[in-house]
Amino acid sequence: MKSINQMLDLNGRKAVITGGTGYLGRTIAHTLNELGCETVLVDLPGSDSDSVIADIERDWQRATRFFACDLESQEGRNQLIEYIKNDMGSLDILVNNAAFVGDTKLQGWAEPFEKQTTETWRRALEVNLTAVFDLSREVTPLLKKSGDGSILNIASIYGVSAPDYSLYEGTQMSNPAAYSASKGGLLQLTRWLATTLAPDIRVNAISPGGVYRQQPQEFVERYTARTPLGRMAVEEDFKGAVAYLLSGMSTYVTGQNLLVDGGWTLW
Repeated sequence: MKSINQMLDLNGRKAVITGGTGYLGRTIAHTLNELGCETVLVDLPGSDSDSVIADIERDWQRATRFFACDLESQEGRNQLIEYIKNDMGSLDILVNNAAFVGDTKLQGWAEPFEKQTTETWRRALEVNLTAVFDLSREVTPLLKKSGDGSILNIASIYGVSAPDYSLYEGTQMSNPAAYSASKGGLLQLTRWLATTLAPDIRVNAISPGGVYRQQPQEFVERYTARTPLGRMAVEEDFKGAVAYLLSGMSTYVTGQNLLVDGGWTLW
């Protein structure tokens, strides 16, 4: 029987993390590197990859690579896929984390519903959902060869629940329709992939609750009051969920959505 430490050990394994230089992406990268995994961070050209990689290498003495890619572009995704197949050679873990989120600066995005544009809707679904489908399909042969392949999709509480607009009153914050629709679609894609790729590849999701990032004080107070654990999330809150779902701790778990939300979706 394996020990807990043996089940958590990811030495010799390789992972690709999209949106890897963002707040949650770098948390996922630190978690996997701490467990011994080799990681490739994927993010937009011009991302602050140098400082993220420097932090990882300082903390865990493990080399990390960066691949610049605009996941909205089919050409960009094709280049990433070729890199994974030809330069990496093998793959054990795919983390689909990149997404347009609530505070993304796009015209026709974080606006009242009447001002949300079809063009921005399409752009969001391309990144938040189509890119996940595309990458997952193309790396499936490598994940099958792994013998213990795993896909982790980063969804959202807004893929499960509708927005409570009273939280946003008096702020510039909003909740785009395309965000909720794409995250809801991502959860169903998770379930679909889990049955389609079983038993060779496990596919699960994490749905984060609201993460504190200097939002307006009135929003933070309302959100906190609505959350059973009495606070917004911080990045560290997701490390345990990532370690669990991407390690030997969860070898009999697939098709699941782990809500890391302080109980926010309970009511």
